[in-house]
Amino acid sequence: MSLSDSDRELVTAELGRDPTAAEAALFENLWSEHCAYRSSRPLLAAFDSEDDRVVVGPGDDAAVVALPDTDGGNSDTYITMGIESHNHPSYVDPFDGAATGVGGIVRDTLSMGAYPIALADSLYFGGFDREHSRYLFEGVVEGISHYGNCIGVPTVTGSVAFHDGYEGNPLVNVACVGLTDADRLVTAEAQEPGNKLVLVGNGTGRDGLGGASFASEDLAEDAETEDRPAVQVGDPYTEKLLIEANEALVDENLVESARDLGAAGLGGATSEMVAKGGLGCEIELERVHQREPNMNALEILLAESQERMAYEVEPENVDAVREIAERFDLGCSVIGDVTEGNYVCTFEGETVVDADAEFLGDGAPFNDLDAVEPEQPETDLPDADLTEAYEAVVGSPNTASKRWVYRQYDHEVQVRTATAPGDDAALLAIREEGIGLAFSSGADPNWTEAAPYDGARAVALENATNVAAKGATPLAAVDCLNGGNPEKSDVYGGFKAIVDGLADACSELDVPVVGGNVSLYNDSNAGPIPPTPTLALVGTKEGYEAPPAALDGEGELVVVNDRTLAGESEGRLGGSEYLVQFGGSDQYPDLPDERAAFVETLAEVADAVETLAVHDASHGGLAVTLAEMVTADAGATVTLDGEATAQELLFHEQPGRVVVETTDAEAVAAAFDGVAPVTSVGSADGSGELEIAVGDETIADDADAIAERRSVIERELE
Repeated sequence: MSLSDSDRELVTAELGRDPTAAEAALFENLWSEHCAYRSSRPLLAAFDSEDDRVVVGPGDDAAVVALPDTDGGNSDTYITMGIESHNHPSYVDPFDGAATGVGGIVRDTLSMGAYPIALADSLYFGGFDREHSRYLFEGVVEGISHYGNCIGVPTVTGSVAFHDGYEGNPLVNVACVGLTDADRLVTAEAQEPGNKLVLVGNGTGRDGLGGASFASEDLAEDAETEDRPAVQVGDPYTEKLLIEANEALVDENLVESARDLGAAGLGGATSEMVAKGGLGCEIELERVHQREPNMNALEILLAESQERMAYEVEPENVDAVREIAERFDLGCSVIGDVTEGNYVCTFEGETVVDADAEFLGDGAPFNDLDAVEPEQPETDLPDADLTEAYEAVVGSPNTASKRWVYRQYDHEVQVRTATAPGDDAALLAIREEGIGLAFSSGADPNWTEAAPYDGARAVALENATNVAAKGATPLAAVDCLNGGNPEKSDVYGGFKAIVDGLADACSELDVPVVGGNVSLYNDSNAGPIPPTPTLALVGTKEGYEAPPAALDGEGELVVVNDRTLAGESEGRLGGSEYLVQFGGSDQYPDLPDERAAFVETLAEVADAVETLAVHDASHGGLAVTLAEMVTADAGATVTLDGEATAQELLFHEQPGRVVVETTDAEAVAAAFDGVAPVTSVGSADGSGELEIAVGDETIADDADAIAERRSVIERELE
């Protein structure tokens, strides 16, 4: 680890002397891109995070949002939302890298006084046909399932994408929702000089040293061996004890403020706590309970060992905190005091850090980077045989069933999951308020590679559509913005475009973006990743029942908001799985108008008694949507007519569309009148067969063949 020359000059000028070795390392980590957002923070002002329901917005360990009450006001029941990336660690060590990503986002939830109730994982890997991509894929899923299952937090939704751009740098984005209330809320802002700083949890070791700076560099060819010490090692059983100990601490009102020990370890957590309160502290590093011998000050300060929390505690409550830690067999150290001075750390009587806490956290200058606006591709469309194209797109790993992934997750633990993984969105029962909480997470690199700005807008609209398809109205979102090396103007231009696109779309949808994470320098010898804006979005509804995505077999089928099918927009295949399979390029589809009204109306239609099934139409177009809806007991006969080509009608991926099975198609059309076109396309039946007539051609398939085609991931990995 080393502090750059320009940063060292700033630090030296502020301190009035050369920094100590520990100070230099602390500044190097806290001023890294991973912690300081030096390249991205100037862009993040584009997001609208304010809303009447937002209790705590961006800047804390997790955001806090009030759930609606029965009268439409705000209840005293809150959810927390957080998301983080563990991209580089998951390349170096897929199991531990992904597992500790889960652990970190769960502790972010704990630090707000909340109990974690659900996880979402959005995962991105190189081509599925490559052995190394499968190795990473299997290791990451195993790490998430092991950690989440052991701590008793269900993984209920998410996404998986395969794209050549992630071959040398996969992405592992994990979101967490927690549950708390007004009386239990805790923040990371230190409250009062004279209070004690108490460290609870695992012993500190040497794992994860320099993790923040490691996450702010391109991955080298030898990263899997050279950077292994920067990857933390998780212990989910200790995390489970920490979850329950945190509950007890909050229940007994023993915590004044809290912070998870994540990036930059103890130094990062404690300096951020006191800086938020405009305060300082004095820490004696030798007091930290350790699990390895002869650790020096720098190692204790910056190690990112897992399962540790820092608490601000009033002096008279220290013994009670210690007793709870002992009850749950956790380590506990009183490491220092909150003060009105600087951030000071000593080690065996020697001062190793003495700096202003606010300067430590916010003193890094922003990077002034050039952004080159991405160019739109020219149109070059393949003319593939329709049946061949249908089979290829429906059987692609990107659109195929992800059952191999989510069946490894215990999604039923805590007994809240009303709609399980594999649907458009999960639905959780918040019985405290009689509310269903819909949860969706993901992005599509094909969309954002083809058109970063419009593709990011499509990501927002798709997640909102997923939630509305379960009858829920969007409430709030968090984002994980992944990009390559921002020092390359074309890469930074693509990153800027996804930020602007996501921000604009969320504002149009009236969805506040209440927190998030940025991960840059996702470059390797294989090149930069596609700009990837993962969005995790929640919505609420009365009750816990929702229409399924699978056909019932008794209703009419209508497609809502397909502008190409309705003849209102030219067919475009940009960003589609069809082009991935057969090559070529095209402009990205236009986003529909009245997006907020569409989402609001969809939520109402989904809850109507006449609605039998609702399914979002996105990746793979109507071909995949219809195939996914067919079951052994329910099939469909569909006719798609329009001025566009058969390939465009069947495979275009305009976001913000749904297929609705209903017993009253006229009522659906009336509900969307003036909002979105509604096109009747056929009917469902009990045959278990799918027949799609497109122009002069007909696609014929059945439930068994579809299931076999869509099981490509399971077939290849088992």
